[in-house]
Amino acid sequence: MKPGIGIIGTGMVGQMCHLANFAANPACRVVAIADLRPDLAAAAAQKFGIPRVYGTHRELLADSAVSAVVVVTKRRATGPIVMDALNSGRHVLSEKPMAYTTAQASSLVEAARRQDLVYGIGYMKRHDAGVARALQVLARLRNDRSLGRIVRARGWCFGGDTGRSHDNFVMTGEARPDGIELWQDGPDWMPRAMRPGYDNFLNVFSHIINLARYLLGSSPTVAESAIEASGAGRIILDFDGTECTLDLVNGSEGAWREGLTIDFERGAVTLELPPPFAKQETKVIVQHDGQSTHLAGETSWAFRRQADAFVSDVAARGVPLASGADSVTDIALAETVWETAL
Repeated sequence: MKPGIGIIGTGMVGQMCHLANFAANPACRVVAIADLRPDLAAAAAQKFGIPRVYGTHRELLADSAVSAVVVVTKRRATGPIVMDALNSGRHVLSEKPMAYTTAQASSLVEAARRQDLVYGIGYMKRHDAGVARALQVLARLRNDRSLGRIVRARGWCFGGDTGRSHDNFVMTGEARPDGIELWQDGPDWMPRAMRPGYDNFLNVFSHIINLARYLLGSSPTVAESAIEASGAGRIILDFDGTECTLDLVNGSEGAWREGLTIDFERGAVTLELPPPFAKQETKVIVQHDGQSTHLAGETSWAFRRQADAFVSDVAARGVPLASGADSVTDIALAETVWETAL
């Protein structure tokens, strides 16, 4: 039987990046959506042909046709809603950040483990076809040593134009609702004035940290941290002796610039990431003996591949590329980065 998908949260990202992609997947059925904004929920249901609309996530979770949910809500509301979904026995894909503290994140992973559920986090860059090619190249280079050993890595994220499309979602003038359960937006030791910047750090810059872990090793340590109140700054992660410097900048004008270069003794592999909402693949460039080779790609979108992978994981009880259990590390690193910067 095809998994019955419920979408919780029908804002721009919920529609454009999730609802549209799950609705286009013939291996599942989007059976219901939920949003506290009734006009928006009705408009989204009409646009995408969704049969049932609920005013709250709890009403949606009472629908026996829903076997898995995608949670795309206000960031501080994500944790409580995911916990309700997991406790109700539903598989979950949630947007990042999964939580604001390691303790919060671990409680969600434990709930998924207790129920034996698929629990994935929306680090869609791991699903990018270009990233998959880079991962294969890196595995070969590590094995054949044709470029020598890895000596360092450098990553960057200069936020700019997000590449969103204006024709595949609907919006209304309704205000974003209040009065819903929210989790604390930072660890107890974090001053109140730091928390908006910490929220921005988790929302924007955790992507490049998660991607660096995917390519270089799952459990780095924080070697250095210099973070501004806005969440921008420079951090250095230590991957078992290989340093990865990450430059993080807010609000750049013009094009979105994000990427990662992994330097070997005799060359390098560079990933140039597309804007987060652009339907493009990551560009991969391999440098060897002064020559640059651009690896050929196709036309695909990381968000579409992420949706397809979640449906497959639910059907086969597979482990997501960005599982909740793995993504706890991103929250733990973020806490360490900010505590080190105090």
